[in-house]
Parts: sequence; C-alpha cells; structure tokens
Amino acid sequence: MGNELRIGMVGLDTSHCEIFTELLHDHLHPYHVAGGKIVAAYTGGSPDFELSASRVGGITSTLCDQYGINIVASIESVAQQSDAILLTSVDGRIHLEQFALLAPFGKPVFIDKPFATSYLDALKLIEIAQIHQVPLMSCSSLRFAEGIVNAIMKSGEDPITGAYCFGPMPLESALPGLFWYGIHSVEMLFTILGPECLSVTAVKNDEFEVITGQWADGRTGVIRGDRTWNKTFGALLHHREHASFVDVQATPKPYYASLLEHILPFFKTGVSPVPLDETLAIMRFLEAANESRLKGGTVRL
Repeated sequence: MGNELRIGMVGLDTSHCEIFTELLHDHLHPYHVAGGKIVAAYTGGSPDFELSASRVGGITSTLCDQYGINIVASIESVAQQSDAILLTSVDGRIHLEQFALLAPFGKPVFIDKPFATSYLDALKLIEIAQIHQVPLMSCSSLRFAEGIVNAIMKSGEDPITGAYCFGPMPLESALPGLFWYGIHSVEMLFTILGPECLSVTAVKNDEFEVITGQWADGRTGVIRGDRTWNKTFGALLHHREHASFVDVQATPKPYYASLLEHILPFFKTGVSPVPLDETLAIMRFLEAANESRLKGGTVRL
C-alpha cells in the first residue's frame, strides 16, 4: 500500500473515469491493475457539450460514494494531492487550458483521447510540457487491445504490408469531425503501420466514411468508420504470405486494463510508451482527414 501512486483525476464526464477507478481500486476484479489509487478528482465538464454536461453529476456521485474519492474545488488541488494525473475530460477542446494549470506542478500527466482537437493545440501542449519538464502521454486504449498487440507480435518474419481498420465513428457537433471517435481506428492503424504517413484521402456519405493513408515506405492503410454507434472494432492485417483478421472484442481482457498497465509504469518512470512525435502525427492525420472529407481530394501531411 505504501508504494501505491496517488493519482489525481481531472474531468469526471466520461465513462473512462469509472472504468479506470474500478480497475485500480477493486482488488477482486479479474483484471485489477495494481500500483495506484485515485485520491482526488476535479469534476470539470463542458456546459456546451451535452454528452459532457449530462454525465458529470452521475460519475461524480459514483466516484465519491462508491470509492470514497475526494472531490476537490480546483485543478490545482488535484495536482497538489497527487503524484500523477489522469486528465480525463471528454472534451478535447479544453485539454490545453487544463494541462496549462497542471504543468507547473511537474507531475506526469496522461491525457485521455483525444489529445487535442487541432494540430496547433497539440504542438502547444507539447511545448508547455517541455517548458515545465512534465512527462506527457496520450493515446486511445485501442492501441493496447490484446488482439491488435498479439497480431503484430505474431507477424514475425512475414512483415505487415498494409492494414484495414474499422470501428464506430459517430460525429459530435461540439468537436471537429474525426477528433471525437475517429481517434480509435486511427490509433489502431498507426500502431500497426507506424507514424510515417505521407498523405490522406477521405470519402464520406451519411452512413460511413473511408479514409486512406499512404505511408512513406509504400504501404497503404485504410479506415472505415461507421456513423451509427456500435462496439465493433477490428482490423485486417495484410502480410506478404497471408492476411490476419483481428476481432478486438474476441479477447476478454478490457483494453482499458491494458492501457492502465502502460500508464502506471509511465507515471513511475516518466517514459511514455507512445512517443509524442507519434501522437503529433496522429493529430495531423485526423486534421488532414477532416480537411479531405470537407473539401475533397488528397491532403499531404
């Protein structure tokens, strides 16, 4: 118990707050993640984002009543009481403002998806982190889904020559295009192919859209995003000798548990398993895909 990290949470407006807290606090959970506990939280919430505003009350009550989390009055209070911080605000537009308040405390911060809602804001986040020498990490939990990780490891001597990823991609009017749910499928694609994407082309209709990226080594990555909400994430990995299909839901381990298993060591070492250069490349991909889907044509990164 004495070696457990004191973890703060900023933004109680996403189901991730309850999931992370349960996995960290419930020792009887089959996928319990040891090493840290949530000790303080700031409610936050965005009044102009219905999905955020409508969740704050219920999630705050759960964390307070069920887990005894101390709800504090300011972001600074969270930082003062914590060794590391989960910035979980569901509204990516406010991450820059909130991180600017956390950074002077010099404690490691994980920013939940999306890192930001523009490439420029992403650059500013990283600049602030560098000024204050704050370890910073951000990614979608889908990056560490067991099915994706295992498929990449099994590729062995038969290299991956391309990939097709799919998942739900509903839009939210408060956030720009694919920066809401597009991040998940894009993160899977970058996990499989790496960050060296050169150009993006997006084609959309009312039901779905298809995004094609060209990588520097000649490989092609494709994403299909469905407008209607569903929980079906997956990928098809193309190899020289065969193709392998990944059903992300086929393995029982929650990808949030796998994500926490990477966040906790990051909090202790300050070394992120996801380089910030790759996070920036993903932000640029999303922004370019938004530009292509609105204006048509191919956008170079």
